[in-house]
Amino acid sequence: MQGFVAACLIGISLGAQYALLALGFTLIFGILGVVNFAHGGFYVLGGYLAYSAVTYLGMPYALAVICAALGTTLLGFLFERFVLDRVIDDHLATLMLTLGLYLMMSSGILVVFGPQSPAFAFPLTGVIHGHGFFVPIENLVVLGVCIVGILSIYGLIYYTDFGRALRALADDRAVATAQGLRPAILFPAAFALATGLAGLTGALVTPILSLAPHIGDPVLATSFLIVILGGLGSVGGATVAAFIVGMAEAFSAVYLGGSKGALALFVLVLVMLVVKPSGLFGHRVRGA
Repeated sequence: MQGFVAACLIGISLGAQYALLALGFTLIFGILGVVNFAHGGFYVLGGYLAYSAVTYLGMPYALAVICAALGTTLLGFLFERFVLDRVIDDHLATLMLTLGLYLMMSSGILVVFGPQSPAFAFPLTGVIHGHGFFVPIENLVVLGVCIVGILSIYGLIYYTDFGRALRALADDRAVATAQGLRPAILFPAAFALATGLAGLTGALVTPILSLAPHIGDPVLATSFLIVILGGLGSVGGATVAAFIVGMAEAFSAVYLGGSKGALALFVLVLVMLVVKPSGLFGHRVRGA
């Protein structure tokens, strides 16, 4: 029973972290039609920005997290506005540009900070004990921030004029543009929002897990897996799929072990996609 409760708590915490990451990934694909291969790089950059702010500038951790999110938001906006927007309709070009940006970020971080993981610890420590289980305080804090972030994104996308404009562009760009919406402003804003979410997650999670120049690779793979499972471009699907993946990882790790757990996760995703190829909340594209 103790292992079951622990696996549930770990799965919920992982699911919230994955959801915050995957929401940014699916926003970029759903609105811009771009598969952002630099998403993991923004996660890593957020972690290193927070680390640098705390270590070299003496900032409180909470302020460092905010600065990291703002820094990745600004970089994402500038990259989309002045680089990606020029080839936004060329899927191969956008793929190569985002992949190139990721390689530049990871290589730059490697040169500046070196290959070793820096000493970056979460400022709050301790454990909350319950009947047969315990929960680290830092995990609860990260879980709370992630849930607030997820709810804020849902509110922004579904209950504001900005969100309605983004959804209109995602549904039919030509019609939305004819009605006065401006992709030249909204596309960079959407990309910046997504990269800010990746940076925020990196700043929150890396003090608990690990911080190194190349940890963006598994982050990108997990985000891509979640978005495919939930349905490409579906915000609700990405959120549900993130918690499914988080719970699957937690239970498989507790009861099966590391390597077997990863195999069980991919088998689960494979089975679900065989049953519903368009993903949980995706729609099958009908041919002409």
